Amino acid sequence: MRQPVRVFLTGFFSITLLLVGNVSAQQTGILSGEILDASNSEPLPGANIYWENDVSTGVVADLEGKFQIKAVSLPARLVVSYIGYEKSIRTITQNDLTKPLRFFLKPEEMSLDEIIIMERRPDEQVKNLETGKSTIPMETIRNIPALFGEVDLLRSLQLLPGVKSAGEGTTGLFVRGGSNDQNLIQIDGAPVYNASHFFGFFSVFNPDALDQVELYKGNMPASFGGRLSSLIDVSLKEGNNEQIHGEGGIGTISSRLTINGPLFSDKSTFVVSGRRTYADVFLKLSSDEDLQNNKLNFHDLSGKFSFLLGEKDKLTFSTYQGSDFLGLDESFGLGWTNWVSSAQWNRNISDNAFFDLQAYHSKYNYRVEFDDPDNGFEWKNKLSETGVKGQWTLLRGESLQTYWGFHSQYYHFAPIELVPASNSNISPISTNPKNGILNNLFAGMTYEISPRLSTEAGLRWGFYNQVGQGVDYLYSTETPESSDYITDSIEYNTLENIKFYQGLEPRIAFRYLINDQFSIKTAYNRNFQYVQIASNSSAGLPIDRWILAGTYVPPIRADQVSVGLFHNFDENRWEFSFEGYYKDFRNIIDLKNGANVLFNDNVETEILAGNGWAYGAEFLLRKNIGKTTGWLAYTWSRTWRKIEGISEGQAYNPRYDRPNDVTLVLNHEFSPSWSAGLTFVYTTGQAVSFPIGTYVADNQVLPLYSDLRNEDRYPNYHRMDASVTWKNADKGRKWRGSWNFSIYNLYGRKNPFAYEFRTIYNDNINYDQETDGPIVSSEPGIVMTYLFTFLPSITYNFQF
Repeated sequence: MRQPVRVFLTGFFSITLLLVGNVSAQQTGILSGEILDASNSEPLPGANIYWENDVSTGVVADLEGKFQIKAVSLPARLVVSYIGYEKSIRTITQNDLTKPLRFFLKPEEMSLDEIIIMERRPDEQVKNLETGKSTIPMETIRNIPALFGEVDLLRSLQLLPGVKSAGEGTTGLFVRGGSNDQNLIQIDGAPVYNASHFFGFFSVFNPDALDQVELYKGNMPASFGGRLSSLIDVSLKEGNNEQIHGEGGIGTISSRLTINGPLFSDKSTFVVSGRRTYADVFLKLSSDEDLQNNKLNFHDLSGKFSFLLGEKDKLTFSTYQGSDFLGLDESFGLGWTNWVSSAQWNRNISDNAFFDLQAYHSKYNYRVEFDDPDNGFEWKNKLSETGVKGQWTLLRGESLQTYWGFHSQYYHFAPIELVPASNSNISPISTNPKNGILNNLFAGMTYEISPRLSTEAGLRWGFYNQVGQGVDYLYSTETPESSDYITDSIEYNTLENIKFYQGLEPRIAFRYLINDQFSIKTAYNRNFQYVQIASNSSAGLPIDRWILAGTYVPPIRADQVSVGLFHNFDENRWEFSFEGYYKDFRNIIDLKNGANVLFNDNVETEILAGNGWAYGAEFLLRKNIGKTTGWLAYTWSRTWRKIEGISEGQAYNPRYDRPNDVTLVLNHEFSPSWSAGLTFVYTTGQAVSFPIGTYVADNQVLPLYSDLRNEDRYPNYHRMDASVTWKNADKGRKWRGSWNFSIYNLYGRKNPFAYEFRTIYNDNINYDQETDGPIVSSEPGIVMTYLFTFLPSITYNFQF
């Protein structure tokens, strides 16, 4: 293994030195700068920059509003334009090439016919190289009708093609046949291990604190890895450098506040954001004394601090802390917390060379307490990931961009501990810790082969070590079937190697431009994942058991091939796309029937590994400009698993396999003050196992299940939501407010959340012998639970 590593490193650093050495050889006739919003100094990604007499050589500003354009014969007039803003024209001289320029664009007054919801160039979906990438502008997310009036990022992403939910009201995401733990969700580059509040009903993202979100479900850049199915890249908002601004809202169950502005000078900015629910405040007003003592709340705190250290350097610090707590009458408590922090240094080495360095730490923990004299206990666990990532980017002319770098990660999964209370009958439990080190090297490029044909290629190489401190068990059987077969154990010291894996992850994509409004794209990518959840819950729970790759659990691998057709029409007012994909999974795990993983130190005895595959077709029709905007999406897809020892070795569907999925999102502006939103969702019911009969044990009638897994279905799910918003349209006011009225599940559809199979007495599902008298009849029955029908809410939002 050493020889291939040596060859790779030698070649990698030789190319690096060659490219860096050529930086000084690049032509100096390059004009660089950034495009900013004059009202708040925020960048305008996707702005168009071109010479007045040579439009064909134009460029587009990047996500930070920065650009570089080859100089023509100077002096010359440069045009900067952005949809919804006044055009800027400036005469450029030779002296302007010595330092980056700033262009401040003023928002222009628009008629209702010109309302735009894009945060990118109009023809981007046709001309870029990205397949399987989706974005939703933050303004659109705010206009989508929401559960309890709480605007939610992850629930909005569920409305895109290829993305499915776990069930009624939840924020879990299942992307192109992948499970919920196969999504890399990150805030400013730092991963979030539990992205939900209230058991999945809300996500951890306060919309007021966010700048943008990008969803990659296809060809992920080589600079990212660690998950099989998707990357959800969330960026916190940066403050403006001119004056203090604020925004917030008071809703049905929570309130939020965000403040941003200059910190010490116009070279430093800050954003601080907070959100808290007050459900527990309402509980104290209840006439029921049991409810008065209950607690139910969550909160979010986030901050971002940016510093310009000169013309070439920028330093940014980001942090997020969120916590949930559920308490029942002082006897039971469940709480969980995320704490994510990151620091990033961006340096412009030259006009066409850049360096980015990032360090982060992400920690997640939960605690369960039960106060009982005989069976009381405290159950707790925590896990963390610490990482460092460096990336160099080199622009070699207008047609070639290269990047390369490294990403090192350290995983620490602490022991799961169950500590009995004094005089408790419960025995203490403590598992062994798990640790892993993952080092990655990556490199990639985008190259314009011709005006019509472009390619993007990348390679990521991961080197993973499971390391001590920890314990590995030895079994008498070839595979770890049960803890009864343990023959010995091996203890490892801190950072001592236990198991090594390595894997190459190639990515390549092509785009062929048929004309300015029609393109064909295809892509292939491979991903490895070294951390995953062992759970029989598809929705995701705070106490889910995360496990690392090790001696008996190899990393999972996915290979995906996708092809797409992309077409814009009516002057880019409308977008249409079709994408088809096939994904192959290797070493995918699932739980045995009746598995127990929560307190098990031998998780490998409760899981089985095999293969899987998924395929599908995604259609999207989107309108971006006009009084009415929104999209219609349809996805047809199938997901399969085949694991020896599960479902008699036959292929079966996981719970989140839902062949048909339709979503409709509409927003309409009636006037500058009044607008309305409507969403409709229809999807096939999730795959489940219903009983095939009953049997008697200990004088109880219990359901009997087939050995075949998930052969049944819940009824098809459908729901419509609606909202109306009134806002103060006077932009000159220092305080601007708006009211949002939302209705979740407009026509009151009773979508099943769960089914319970039990004995029904006297044809009464709520039978109580003390109040309903003696038992006259009994028979097996089914009780359906649903969560929400017609659910109105109101929210007041404000800006100052």
